[in-house]
Amino acid sequence: MMRAWSSIALAGISALALAGCDSAAPVDESQTGDGEGTIELAEFPDRPYWGDTHLHTDNSVDAFGFGVRLGPEEALRFARGEKVTATTGGEAQLARPLDFLVISDHSDAMGATRRLYDAPRWYVRWVIGDETVLRWYDMMHESPEQSTLAIAELITAVSNDEVPEAFADPEAQREGTKDLWSSQLDLLDRYNVPGEFTAFAGFEWTLMPNGNNLHRVVMFRDGSDKTGQVLPFPGIDTTAEQLWDYMSAYEASTGGQVLAIPHNGNLSNGLMFEMTMPDGSPMTAEYAAKRAAAEPVVEVTQIKGDSETHSFLSPNDEMAGFGVKGWELGNLPLTARATPDMYAGSYTREALKRGLSLEQQLGVNPYAFGMIGSTDSHTAFATGDEDNFWGKHTGNEPSYEDRAVRSQNLGTRQGRFGWHYLAGGYAAAWARGNTRAEIFDAFRRREVYATTGPRMSVRVFGGFDFEESDWSGDWVRKGYTTGVPMGGELADQGEAPRFMISALKDPDEANLDRVQVVKGWIDASGDLQERVYDVTWSDMESRARVGGKVPAVGDTVDRETATYTNTIGTAELRSVWIDPDYVEGQRAFYYVRVLEIPTPRWTLFDAVRFGITLSPEAQEDAVAQERAYTSPIWLKPNA
Repeated sequence: MMRAWSSIALAGISALALAGCDSAAPVDESQTGDGEGTIELAEFPDRPYWGDTHLHTDNSVDAFGFGVRLGPEEALRFARGEKVTATTGGEAQLARPLDFLVISDHSDAMGATRRLYDAPRWYVRWVIGDETVLRWYDMMHESPEQSTLAIAELITAVSNDEVPEAFADPEAQREGTKDLWSSQLDLLDRYNVPGEFTAFAGFEWTLMPNGNNLHRVVMFRDGSDKTGQVLPFPGIDTTAEQLWDYMSAYEASTGGQVLAIPHNGNLSNGLMFEMTMPDGSPMTAEYAAKRAAAEPVVEVTQIKGDSETHSFLSPNDEMAGFGVKGWELGNLPLTARATPDMYAGSYTREALKRGLSLEQQLGVNPYAFGMIGSTDSHTAFATGDEDNFWGKHTGNEPSYEDRAVRSQNLGTRQGRFGWHYLAGGYAAAWARGNTRAEIFDAFRRREVYATTGPRMSVRVFGGFDFEESDWSGDWVRKGYTTGVPMGGELADQGEAPRFMISALKDPDEANLDRVQVVKGWIDASGDLQERVYDVTWSDMESRARVGGKVPAVGDTVDRETATYTNTIGTAELRSVWIDPDYVEGQRAFYYVRVLEIPTPRWTLFDAVRFGITLSPEAQEDAVAQERAYTSPIWLKPNA
């Protein structure tokens, strides 16, 4: 009886909420498709295009509950560089617009908390008839703090499989989602302008067994003529294989294209990158192939921490462990604590190594993914800049001046504080032009990279005949015609691979410290290995290696003013690097990590701006070296 009442109730709320909505204005035909044939394209990818693939608006069940009152249109306007008033007040604007955006609201109960909030209380009490839902309704109306607590309870309920029928009923969800999805697709087409700004359709699939985060962002290549034929796929009570089947069915029925991006794995308690099937049985080649086809790219850094690697997994990497504090404790709601034996299934470098092992066993690599960053912001603001951080959610916006030292445990558990949040990350895509097709195709071929916020330009090619003298010629053409770019694969030719690496600083940000190559491989005994190589760095003559290590670049950050100077580091680093430890027949991957000089984090900017005193732990963590991670290039044994 409850399920039936819930279906009627949510459909009714949906009808109430949508009454009076205006129809979308007509758009140009070039805006509604994938952008093919709409602009002139470069011969080769000519620049990195910057975007965010993981942004939430008030259509997400948790974001609205946290307090955001900005929708998809405000999110698009903000990403294009317009000034937008934040939910808690204050004018927000990017210093530089983004090139593309994926609005990825949660597919489960899309718009449900907004519809619930807007409903009359009598409707919630007598028609929905669920005491828990009524209590959440009252908490949402009482205060922002109580609303956050209500959503924390909802997240814990999802983790424990105790979601009230009103939020779990699939028919009710479908009805509530249908009109929202249709209107959002129309909006995306209106804001999509080939050559200027790309607006992608997408959603976040939200599987979270026992609170362990296995979310994926789903990103479509197509316009509303194709994406309008489906609805976002729910995460509750479904599996990753079912999501991949949904994606395959979409492509088969529409002729369109879609991919999935695994969420930052650091909150999965080891489940994101397992060596087995989800039920613990040996992984099959079929399963590995399905995952590899559906998920060419992984999110490696965002507001909720960084998952490149952990110092427990990479004890010889002195730069390991960036952005893990607080997040290494356990899953998202902290209903289950993490232990070190779980880390290998939660961090990206180890997943890349596991992929080599699985490929050797199965003939296919399920973890051959490129790397990107994004924000996972729940404010509708895609901000990744330390000096312009608008928070993870509205309870973490700048209007809360002590947000850096506030508890950020979603109201239900202890252990995380505001300073544990990173400012965010961005995705960079090497493409021939700014269209849906070009940027999506860059993701599909893995010619993308992640940064923790700064927009440094990083390029890498792998091959066998690159020389330092190539820099004086058309090295980009040589890279594409005689080698492969990031994300590519090389067949072993019996000689050490060479990598042509170029890094340029963000023109508005800090100088560069160093360029490193991270290599992972399987040795002759079948064991997984890794090593980090310092390839080139600033002031190489005065910073000669000591004991095999490059000395620290220095630190110009003034903790009293949250400022730094570019009197150390350099604007550009480039090199042709040859693997000194190559072994013929070795299965390996190589990715580039670029480090900036130390700069202030958002917490130090807050401390200076608002006159707050950071805790000793937060003060120690208030300066960091921002970084970029490229997608790997794989070296495969010659068949």
